[in-house]
Amino acid sequence: METDEAAAAFSALGQPTRLALLRLLLGQGPSGLPAGEIAQRLGVAPSTLSFHLRALEQAGLIAPTRQGRQLVYAPLIARLRGLFAHLAEACCGGEPGRCGDLARLFDTHNDRQREASTMSEPAFNVLFLCTRNSARSIMAEAILNRLGEGRFRAFSAGSDPSPEGPMPEVLAQLKALGHDVSGLSSKSWNLFMEPGAPRMDFVITLCDVLNGQTCPDFGETVVTAGWPLPDPAKFTGSAAERATLLNELYAGLHRRIGIFVSLPLASLDRMALKARLDELANPTLQRA
Repeated sequence: METDEAAAAFSALGQPTRLALLRLLLGQGPSGLPAGEIAQRLGVAPSTLSFHLRALEQAGLIAPTRQGRQLVYAPLIARLRGLFAHLAEACCGGEPGRCGDLARLFDTHNDRQREASTMSEPAFNVLFLCTRNSARSIMAEAILNRLGEGRFRAFSAGSDPSPEGPMPEVLAQLKALGHDVSGLSSKSWNLFMEPGAPRMDFVITLCDVLNGQTCPDFGETVVTAGWPLPDPAKFTGSAAERATLLNELYAGLHRRIGIFVSLPLASLDRMALKARLDELANPTLQRA
């Protein structure tokens, strides 16, 4: 980052409302917040907020995306890292070891620091939906909770959850692959609409057809996607053929979720995130 760019960015932050605004957006992560909700939370008039939003946007610290009639603003994490790294470039006359924690905090070129920074990012809540919540979404929940390594919290639900719970074949497969199945259950997506339910960052539907059901509205800040997959309950054939189909379903979900968790979420805006998730509906998965 050039010195003039850094000076402009720090100048934009040199105002209490803008600093509070940026802190609020950082707390939301890449899902961001609509302008109206930002104004309400900060207790500022919309006209005043527009002025501050424009200043931070011009400084390259935040970016808006249009969702219907609203503008949703999110922080540009990579830009903020570059801003603070600019301070540390000349740390202690080229001897960053003398700067102690300051250099380690801002060093974006150190692989170990990048890993620590990634692990310190807030966890993202992801809800997988299908009709019965007995197979596809159960698999996805188990896979993401393993691959997410604390950066993601996975949940699953259905429009018409199976009263018998998850399919025994699915639980047996997951257990054989080393997944913890003790907390897996079939439940209604209405549970995630109740007060006190976890706030979702991503909602991914896995049904090929939702039996005419309309997915509930989890809010405009949630990033949604659809990965239509065949229903294991409709699989026919011998036990060996069913096992093969379940293995293929698991492998397909594992590939998609593996790509999902490797996305640079902090540096992608809302629309870019949705585009990448939508790409994963393609079974060829040509882009990583």
